[in-house]
Amino acid sequence: MPAELEPGGQESPEDATSPAHALELLCHLEPAARGSTACVTWEPAGDGKRVISLADNHILLWDLQESSSQAMLASSASLEGKGQLKFTTGRWSPHHNCSQVATANDTAIRGWDTRTMSQIYCIESAHGQLVRDLDFNPNKQYYLASCGDDCKVRFWDTRNVAEPVKTLEEHSHWVWNVRYNHSHDQLVLTGSSDSRVILSNMVSISSEPFGHLVDDDDLSDQEERRLEEKSQEPPQDSVIATYEEHEDSVYAVDWSSADPWLFASLSYDGRLVINRVPRALKYHILL
Repeated sequence: MPAELEPGGQESPEDATSPAHALELLCHLEPAARGSTACVTWEPAGDGKRVISLADNHILLWDLQESSSQAMLASSASLEGKGQLKFTTGRWSPHHNCSQVATANDTAIRGWDTRTMSQIYCIESAHGQLVRDLDFNPNKQYYLASCGDDCKVRFWDTRNVAEPVKTLEEHSHWVWNVRYNHSHDQLVLTGSSDSRVILSNMVSISSEPFGHLVDDDDLSDQEERRLEEKSQEPPQDSVIATYEEHEDSVYAVDWSSADPWLFASLSYDGRLVINRVPRALKYHILL
């Protein structure tokens, strides 16, 4: 981005008198010889110099050189198997020092170690039909969400991929997107071709299934009794809300990076809808 549009820049992009700015080209990725690119994902931490791209049946790790306008191919791997295997999507894990990437091809999900570009796990039939999207739990290691054309959303523990940890079947058509909330990972968004956005509370498999840890010295007797009663109740997963403002397939949902209670959805007809987590749930999570 041009310097004046970056955080802390002097010029406001909303200023109507500002001249139009062109984005600066950082570098080219050159996977053309290996096929069409299905996905590009930045390393979620570090210095922002590493990028993974998926081109047909190739997974490519790029090193963005500051001194050059050309990205250097650091390492790569290929899908092996019968037929013409092609990647559809991928997600870089924020855990394990950013050394793992998950990819989807057809109905399978595979994990890769970026240090050796070798496969570390494979879920052969993760969904009954095409896997559309993946997302790692940002606050809990090993937990991965997936969604697909079988109308299901599934949650996996990558240490044991024989069975999903949880399955949601709330949508009636292809599920295109699944996204964990960055701060409160029990909140999960999904968007589907059934024109609906569903906000779910997956508290039983979140990083805080029994709420925030509170110092006993800060609790009154009444609050302590209430906390004890609450802790004895098994955590309940549920659908929080179903949003039906769209009139066409919802192809993208995502959380705000600035406000953990704000999210957006985008449908095929070009409608962008911004919503907030219900206030009652927000206070229930915080208090």
